[in-house]
Amino acid sequence: MKNKTYNKRKILVVFLCAAAVLLTLIGRLVYLMIFDAEYYQKKAESLHERERAIKAARGEIVDRNGTVLATNKTVCTISVIHNQIKDPELVIQTLTKELELDEAIVRKRVEKVSSMEKVKTNVEKEVGDRIRNYNLAGVKVDEDFKRYYPYNEIASKVLGFTGGDNQGIIGLEVKYEEYLKGINGTILTVTDARGIELEGIAEDRIEPVAGNTLQVSLDYNIQSFCEQAALKVMEEKQADSVSILLMNPQNGEILAMVNVPEFNLNEPYILNTGVDSDTLTDEELQNQLNQMWRNGCINDTYEPGSVFKIITASACLEEGVVKLTDTFSCPGYRVVEDRKIRCHKVGGHGAETFVQGIQNSCNPVFIDIGLRLGPDRFYEYFKQFGLMSLTNVDLPGEAGTIMHKKEDIGTVELATMSFGQSFQVTPIQMATTVSSLINGGRRVTPHLGVGVLDKDGNQIETFRYKEKDGIVSEDTSATMRMLLESVVSQGSGKNAYIEGYTIGGKTATSQTLPRSANRYISSFLGFAPAENPQILGMVLIHDPQGVYYGGTIAAPVLKSIYDNVLPYLGIEKTGTVSEKNEEGQEETTE
Repeated sequence: MKNKTYNKRKILVVFLCAAAVLLTLIGRLVYLMIFDAEYYQKKAESLHERERAIKAARGEIVDRNGTVLATNKTVCTISVIHNQIKDPELVIQTLTKELELDEAIVRKRVEKVSSMEKVKTNVEKEVGDRIRNYNLAGVKVDEDFKRYYPYNEIASKVLGFTGGDNQGIIGLEVKYEEYLKGINGTILTVTDARGIELEGIAEDRIEPVAGNTLQVSLDYNIQSFCEQAALKVMEEKQADSVSILLMNPQNGEILAMVNVPEFNLNEPYILNTGVDSDTLTDEELQNQLNQMWRNGCINDTYEPGSVFKIITASACLEEGVVKLTDTFSCPGYRVVEDRKIRCHKVGGHGAETFVQGIQNSCNPVFIDIGLRLGPDRFYEYFKQFGLMSLTNVDLPGEAGTIMHKKEDIGTVELATMSFGQSFQVTPIQMATTVSSLINGGRRVTPHLGVGVLDKDGNQIETFRYKEKDGIVSEDTSATMRMLLESVVSQGSGKNAYIEGYTIGGKTATSQTLPRSANRYISSFLGFAPAENPQILGMVLIHDPQGVYYGGTIAAPVLKSIYDNVLPYLGIEKTGTVSEKNEEGQEETTE
């Protein structure tokens, strides 16, 4: 009797345990089927759905007149789905032939067990269409977009280029990435448990959204002409490189930015230096490419030389330490402390007024007025004019000014700084600063981006840029326009003179470091019309051979550009003829 009671209890315990386990399983099943159903439904769908991206078309870049500078070219991406391939050998042989790839590479990708394996991207559409027509099971041909630049090298270091995923790498392409990139779409297909697509079930598509069009202030015709002029003088003078910058000093719009030698935007990884890339290490190759892509107008600094006398003259006139009628004596040098700093004219200019001093680009005159201003006020004007800040041009990698600390500016440093030595600025900084000194005293922001257009060409956004008034007084600005016009009509800038136009400007010939290397940068900055500047241009020739004076080789380049550009922009001749000084002298800031 006792054993029967014990066995009944044992059976009851087992029954209760089994019932508890069963109830737990039922509860878990109910939870999974009802409360967690959505999660597992998505998991199930993911096992049976295969997703392929549809790349969005990148927005175009157009110039101020609507000329397309960067667009897209339809290409294909060839992929294979391992589980769907029925005849691997036929697929391997066909893709090897059509894609012109090594058989071992194709075989490795075809035989790889994966949901989807890319065989080759950026395949020409004609080739992709041929592969699609073979109807090979497991082979997918998706249309894609590749960035295409219709003019190859035009404005290459400004436009920039894109990477394998169509993302911006340098230049405007990366700066305005958010406007240009668009939103990718997807293709969803349904497969069975083995990963084979089920027939009769339509694909789901999420269509891509194309990027917007970026309109820039560059003018293709002006940019093209400037590049031709730069290449011509680079070849004639066997120079290392030539930079040309044209902008509107009234609003900061950049019409042309040239840095020759440029590179081919459609083949950005092929060196233009003639060096065999196969002989270089990966690091050496990358360094060479970085140099080739470098935009000298904004990425590199240089000693501005005598062009900087525009800044010194403006500061001294604004402060009232010099008048146009002040007289000076130039014996060919000036002794400052223990240093003998010479003028470019060995015999000196003798007695001259301040006006003649700037026309002659006389170093002793600028040393004298710089010392009158003093280091503290000189430094403050340097900051007031914006030279200690970035211009905030809308391109990546802008370099800053390399300048002495205020407490380190002694008499000798001040003397050399007054005519553009012992510190460094970028060309874009010089052009922007001079713009503010001749446009009435407004500091503008140099820029390329004008606005954003939709696919129909309608303006959907206009970019705004900061301006700052009060850089100098209108009187000082008017005086500088008059003085710089006289430099071209009567002084050292005579080779930039164009009959019927009033051109203002300043020449410069500065040395690069180390000075013992005897390497020079010849430059000229000029604007027109002098009384109401609408365009300002800079030409910099790096290490020219033979004659290297800026007035001799750089000024004629800008003259040839203005001969064509001024009428093109609708800037009419005044009909007046200025009297040129045929005795205008060249200068150097050695």
